[in-house]
Amino acid sequence: MEAELVDRLPEGDGWQYEPKWDGFRGIAENLEGEFHLWSRNARPLLRYFPELAALSELLPPNSAVDGEIVVVRDGALDFDALQMRLHPAESRVRKLSAEIPAGFVCFDVLLWDGEDFHGKPFEERRAKVETLPFDVSPGTRDLEEAGAWLERLEVAGLDGVIAKRLELPYLPGSRDAVQKVKALRTADCVVVGVTWSEKGTGIASLMLGLYEGGEMRHVGSAPATGKKREEILARVEPLLGRNPERKPRGAPSRWKPKADLEWSPVPPELVVEVKYDKWQKGRFRHNARFLRFRPDKDPDQCTVDQVRPRPKKGDPTVPALLGRASRSATRG
Repeated sequence: MEAELVDRLPEGDGWQYEPKWDGFRGIAENLEGEFHLWSRNARPLLRYFPELAALSELLPPNSAVDGEIVVVRDGALDFDALQMRLHPAESRVRKLSAEIPAGFVCFDVLLWDGEDFHGKPFEERRAKVETLPFDVSPGTRDLEEAGAWLERLEVAGLDGVIAKRLELPYLPGSRDAVQKVKALRTADCVVVGVTWSEKGTGIASLMLGLYEGGEMRHVGSAPATGKKREEILARVEPLLGRNPERKPRGAPSRWKPKADLEWSPVPPELVVEVKYDKWQKGRFRHNARFLRFRPDKDPDQCTVDQVRPRPKKGDPTVPALLGRASRSATRG
């Protein structure tokens, strides 16, 4: 199933809430005596995660479960480490399998020991999931608890909150049964450059920077598109000059057949407010969204401290979340 991105958690008695795991979606199945682990687009994943073949010992014949492949480090999810596991060399895969082992978090069941759960309401499927011998994603029907997750799960590397309709069956490819909410935040950043479109004729995005220890760090980009494009160009183009220097941004690799877009530096004079969904390993995980210029703010006021998550006593960790998953989600 897919999830519809919405602005806020849905309310009412017909929903269960779960953390949104930041990993690779995976269907583990044992059909006709052969174990497989498939990606959301039906690509085999055991090639990259051979240690997860051990799941076959937990999955009886004629069974299939839905979940997330994750890497946990220091109590939090590490998506960068997970991406490192997608390596084409078998020897490297074996080495990384030992050094950066992955786990599997189960959150749905399609088939179990020959019994079809695919067509049952999620409420019944969830009851079955809680009896399975896997790490199980926690769930709650308490909107207040789900709201607290949305505020604090970032420190554990999770990616928001999922809401699932209790009465609906498993709907492959549909967004009708699941909604997702991300905790969007804002930050004031310095414009340190621009990227150019593939044809090189126009500005594609603003390159964003933040100061850390007095040094400027590139932390992400915001597309220069939409209704505010003319305002962006009016502020940025004068700083570029008539013939701005263009630099290559990255080189082709086995994962990326083309180099990234060319870019040009911009004097660090403009401050912009942007909206972002996740700060990860010193950068915005996804493109930020330009909101407005901040002429009232000096560039040196734009520091990493404003975006770096500040741990608090009692913050969730991945082991703690999985440890409490056995509690029934019928509370609320």
